[in-house]
Amino acid sequence: MTTDQEFCLDGPSAAAAFAAKGTDVTVKKDQGIIKVVKHQGMDGELPMIGDRVTIHYTGRLLNGEIFDSSRERKESFSFNVGRGQVLKAWDIGVLSMRRGEVCTLLCKPEYAYGAAGNPKKIPPNSTVLFEIELLKFKGQNLTHDGGIIRRIKVKGEGYFNPNDGAIVDVHLEGSCDGRLFDIRDVSFVVTESEDKGVPLGVDRAMEKMQKGESCILYLTPKYGFGSKGNQTFKIGPDKDIVYEVTLKDFKRAKESWEMELHEKLGQTLEIKLKGNQYYKLGNHNYAIMQYQRIISWLEMEFSNDLEQQKQINDFLLSAHLNLALCFLRTQDLSHVVENCNKVIAIDSCNEKALYRRGEARLLRNEFHLAMVDFKSVLQVNPLNQAAKTQIVKCQKKMKEHHELDKKTYADMFQKLAEKDAKGGRTKRKRDESMKSSMNGELDFKRRRSQDRSHQ
Repeated sequence: MTTDQEFCLDGPSAAAAFAAKGTDVTVKKDQGIIKVVKHQGMDGELPMIGDRVTIHYTGRLLNGEIFDSSRERKESFSFNVGRGQVLKAWDIGVLSMRRGEVCTLLCKPEYAYGAAGNPKKIPPNSTVLFEIELLKFKGQNLTHDGGIIRRIKVKGEGYFNPNDGAIVDVHLEGSCDGRLFDIRDVSFVVTESEDKGVPLGVDRAMEKMQKGESCILYLTPKYGFGSKGNQTFKIGPDKDIVYEVTLKDFKRAKESWEMELHEKLGQTLEIKLKGNQYYKLGNHNYAIMQYQRIISWLEMEFSNDLEQQKQINDFLLSAHLNLALCFLRTQDLSHVVENCNKVIAIDSCNEKALYRRGEARLLRNEFHLAMVDFKSVLQVNPLNQAAKTQIVKCQKKMKEHHELDKKTYADMFQKLAEKDAKGGRTKRKRDESMKSSMNGELDFKRRRSQDRSHQ
């Protein structure tokens, strides 16, 4: 434990005092960060690189002067550890801590504020002290819905990541409910991992990984084996799974800007066919990735060659329509409407786009808008029986909701009336009670007056 006396030591003396009772937590073992544990943390795992950690801290100069404190502000501080977002001493020190632990770090300038220090607060070349409490930590969320959580065991090399279409070589170890079910080395194309029986979550994590990285991925069923499970691995439906993944090597695919238009158009047909294949197999998320690649390649392209421009437009319309169909199957209705709108902006009479947008709006209970879309379909193709059926369905739903609204309002007015009636009864009782009380008081006064007169 640190004391005020230790704060007043000079740099070398403080380092020596800390070294005697603390631990050097630097990789180089250069005494740059000496850690003294003041309060032991909970048993369990340590934070990993990239984890979101939350701490309280107090920073002091060696003379005991506080220059920064989250506790004084009464506000904890969060950051992704090991990512260079904070002082090097914090990145290294916090990775050595357990949840609930309180420690003091003696930090040399090269691990803290360097030769320059911090104007008005920290003199140049200052060794500083930090008391840190690790409140909590959690893995990095790779998706908006929390479906893929990553925790990095070993940091990778370089600055590049696999992109869509890259070929990756990985080592996998998958487990479910503590049972190891998948151990193998495998190569697959990013966005096509389904072909090798590799879950979607592993595929989607590739774009965040670097060569040599080893991480743990926590996958919800959506990014694992879904509601069907996996018979080969004996995984039941709707199971959370965990994969430890090591990216051994990868070969990036060409980026869009590296390709000539004719090259893109040549490969787009293959990608479209691949997407169609996934859709037919019911692998809608993989189909979505293929169609999205087409759009990312071609949406900004323009050609003076009429034939090439027609190919671009045809591919884009097809990709947006197919995306709308996939998103209907995954019930991502806002994206259905978005992709249909893009088709209708190019082709206002596109029968499929109008119909699919109508389906999405109907599912969102936007009955009037859905009705408009289905009627527009009939204007384009009066023989479209499906649109006629959907119009009848819209009318039925509108009637049901109208009746429901009537019942809801009737119940509401009934309750208000009952409340008013109850309030009226209560008021009458109160008035009667007051009247009775007043009459009683008058009778009492009258009797007393009579008694006095008899006296």
